Amino acid sequence: MKLKNMLIVVKDIERSKAFYRGLFGLDVLTEFEGNVILTEGLVLQDANIWESCINKTIEFGTNNVELYFEENDMDWFEEKLAQWPDPITFVMPFSQNGWGQRLVRLYDPDGHMIEVRESMTVVSRRNIDRSEV
Repeated sequence: MKLKNMLIVVKDIERSKAFYRGLFGLDVLTEFEGNVILTEGLVLQDANIWESCINKTIEFGTNNVELYFEENDMDWFEEKLAQWPDPITFVMPFSQNGWGQRLVRLYDPDGHMIEVRESMTVVSRRNIDRSEV
């Protein structure tokens, strides 16, 4: 068995496509009937379709799931977020943990939590460079 995709329910497909493409570089692979499959295995589904499938109302922003991304250049990503035309709501601002890895947590337009951490390859390289000084 193999996990193929992660589906998140969204209120506005076009806004979510722009968000994930513009900030995270995900491209659209295919679109059909209120569904959009993006690269990296992320699927967006229109809330109306999801609600009709499960016959329940959606509760957005319940903080019960997180999408995790890694980035090699956190300075670049921080600048990209600062220039994003829509307001970004942060769960946790940019910070650095004890072993030197930078991270940030934010919400997408529908309240799905996203964590972006610096790649451990970058952290390891930086720590090696510091130890050689």
